[in-house]
Amino acid sequence: MVFDFLRRDGGAGAQARTGAAPERKASAAGSLVAWHSQGRVAWSPRDTVSLTRSGFVGNPVGFRSVKLIAEAAAALPLVLQDRVRRYDCHPLVSLVRRPNAAQGRAELMEALYGQLLLSGNGYVEAVLGEDGAPLELHVLRSDRMAVVPGADGWPVAYEYAVAGKKHRFDVTGRPVICHVKMFHPQDDHYGLSPLQAAAMAVDVHNSASRWSKSLLDNAARPSGALVYKGAEGQGLMGDDQFRRLSTEIETFHQGARNAGRPMLLEGGLDWKPMGFSPSDMEFQKTKEAAAREIALAFGVPPMLLGIQGDATYANYQEANRAFYRLTVLPLATRVAAALADWLSGFTGEMLELKPDLDQVPALSAERDAQWARVAQADFLSDGEKRALLGLPVLAEADADG
Repeated sequence: MVFDFLRRDGGAGAQARTGAAPERKASAAGSLVAWHSQGRVAWSPRDTVSLTRSGFVGNPVGFRSVKLIAEAAAALPLVLQDRVRRYDCHPLVSLVRRPNAAQGRAELMEALYGQLLLSGNGYVEAVLGEDGAPLELHVLRSDRMAVVPGADGWPVAYEYAVAGKKHRFDVTGRPVICHVKMFHPQDDHYGLSPLQAAAMAVDVHNSASRWSKSLLDNAARPSGALVYKGAEGQGLMGDDQFRRLSTEIETFHQGARNAGRPMLLEGGLDWKPMGFSPSDMEFQKTKEAAAREIALAFGVPPMLLGIQGDATYANYQEANRAFYRLTVLPLATRVAAALADWLSGFTGEMLELKPDLDQVPALSAERDAQWARVAQADFLSDGEKRALLGLPVLAEADADG
């Protein structure tokens, strides 16, 4: 070679004269037995579709957390009122009660809460009549919706993509799309879902479940190596011996039905166990810790999910009350306020849509205590008491009667 003279030993000619082998780089620890593993942790993708598949469809803790919050929030009765009265009969009351021909109020609100919890974003479409008033409400899938920002950074349109086609909803005048999103500190247009915050815990929990399944499928095939030593110390097996041993292991020592079957070694075979047992890895505790982190991200007390060992709440009733007060009510109040502000733009009225706390059984004890405390406040007028209880101002005719 042209650059052989750069070798320390003088190149190929020197090698030929001395008979030395070419220089070879080798690790000082190359003669030791090393345990090889993947260099980095493999996390699942963080897009909405992948997170929904792994954290909701494929994870019982995430599934139950989302269902528990969405069903509880959707079951809350809603009241429509302004500063003067509550409305029992109003076009918006009828619209919310029966938003479209296929869904009722509970089904529509459950779908909206589910989209919020899974993606951080919820989109409601209003189908307008000839007079410009909304006739139907529909919840659109958040993974199909994209925000189109304008030159100033504010959204100018929404694009909904289905089967290779896109429908554009322009944000002009009265928008027909209501975008409800959770707080995201690093995104101007999309919200941050609890499932994204719990993504690592979901991966750990799913990996632990796959480990359990693999352990059951391979219960009688322990992790280790079969070491062969011949009569003269050589470590090579013949092809027939190798195939016969592989077939025997696959046939008689693999699978749950072969659990506990002893292995008979012959002909110089020695078993060398490798790896850690599940008890050494404390794998069940890891799975329970991941389940608690998922529940924590969604704001669901672990006791309500059947996770053992939770002593945060004195009893189930306290956990249920905390669940409604800290998780369900803030979410339902926020979504109802956003819908009321959006729908009020079609009617021109200043209306308020909010959960009726007086009809929530989990908060009955707090409601009774609040009513008793307000009723005993003699220094407050009737109007001030009603305002503290979230009731509209009492009309003069009713007050006189």
